[in-house]
Amino acid sequence: MNAHSPLPVAAPDSPVSGPAGVAFFDFDGTLIHGDSLPMFVGEVIGRRRAALALADAIRSALHRHVRGRGPGCDFPGSVKAIYLKRTLRGLPVTDALAAAERMIPRVRWHQPMLDVLTEHRRQDRRVVIATGALDLYMPALLRGLGVDDLLATGMEVVDGKLTGRLSTANCVRLDKAERVTGWIANNGPVTATWGYGNHPSDLPMLALMHKGEVVRIRRRSNHR
Repeated sequence: MNAHSPLPVAAPDSPVSGPAGVAFFDFDGTLIHGDSLPMFVGEVIGRRRAALALADAIRSALHRHVRGRGPGCDFPGSVKAIYLKRTLRGLPVTDALAAAERMIPRVRWHQPMLDVLTEHRRQDRRVVIATGALDLYMPALLRGLGVDDLLATGMEVVDGKLTGRLSTANCVRLDKAERVTGWIANNGPVTATWGYGNHPSDLPMLALMHKGEVVRIRRRSNHR
């Protein structure tokens, strides 16, 4: 499957044709180049400090997993949990939302997948973003794209400040697939589903779709 090809048009008798379908898109590495979380943290504490904090979180997660004490369900989850706690704990939500606005011009969009999203909207299909990115900044980045719903990773807030802990499951891999399954069950009937994500983290979600496409972003691509 090739994310750089035009969206295939289903035949009239195809089970995935018609306006009642839903298209699910991953965000990082699918709709945009790279990972939005370090970009967000960079807007909060500075890019250099964010890079150092990420490297330190990776080292700490390695040490903890060797001892069987990683805070996440897997190694990437542990890195994320440590990184968020060390960089965002105590941050006022108002400051987080301001950082999200500052991110907007820095995002490098993957134009071929934006075109696919636009085509789904043109055919009156619902569009849902399912991402491990944080619900703190995703609404700002998705503004104006005509997205119907967002499944993202939530951050715990107490007295207007982030605790550094998650308020939801980390919306990646199997957890993302469960969130998508729940969305379909709660928003049906759904006659057709399309899914777009990267390898290997989105394979559980793509396996649920009538049409699932693995997105591979080439180094050179148009920006939005």
